[in-house]
Amino acid sequence: MLKLTTGSGHDVRPHSNVDTAQLMTAQEQTHQQWEEALTFVALKRDKLAYAELFNYFAPRLRAFGMKMFGNEQQALEMVQDTMLNVWKKAALFDATKGCASTWIYTIARNVRFDMLRKKQSRKDDISADDLWLNGEYPEPESEDASAQWDIQLLSEKLAPHFNLLPPAQRDVMERVYLQEKTHQEVSDELAIPLGTVKSRIRLALDRLREALDGTRN
Repeated sequence: MLKLTTGSGHDVRPHSNVDTAQLMTAQEQTHQQWEEALTFVALKRDKLAYAELFNYFAPRLRAFGMKMFGNEQQALEMVQDTMLNVWKKAALFDATKGCASTWIYTIARNVRFDMLRKKQSRKDDISADDLWLNGEYPEPESEDASAQWDIQLLSEKLAPHFNLLPPAQRDVMERVYLQEKTHQEVSDELAIPLGTVKSRIRLALDRLREALDGTRN
């Protein structure tokens, strides 16, 4: 089993006094760094590049797994299966369809739901018309199994279009709908007002609605 390590020099933790333009540039550089690392893994099976990916994402995936499962063993199983898929399938990553972190968290969500499928049957898919619930996208806080399935299905439709978003909006959307953090948790992590989190989500959803409408047409 791969060893789970903590800490990374690449953790971008923005503060309220950081200039917005500088923050967006830092986020873009971070996204580019992980895209390059995936490219090295895909083309050269570069273990150092993979180690960078693992050291950054594994602790975050473990926290995600602990929140979802409430069980250390299951969380670590999800981390190992996710990062093993990253190693094996790095060549499938396409930067034109989304950033590296979106791709990795999507793998993690799929692994998580594969684990849950052992105990549950998958809910029937929903149409794109069901995406917009009174103009608001649901915050993933419910423990209800049906609600969790709906959020998974919605996220699968949204995630491929995250690369269309500005960095600040994309970062919030990834945290809320891929890492399944609450709006308040995202506000605390990014040191921005709760209203700003909600505003970025609304702006992002407007863009994603247009993208999904274009796909349907």
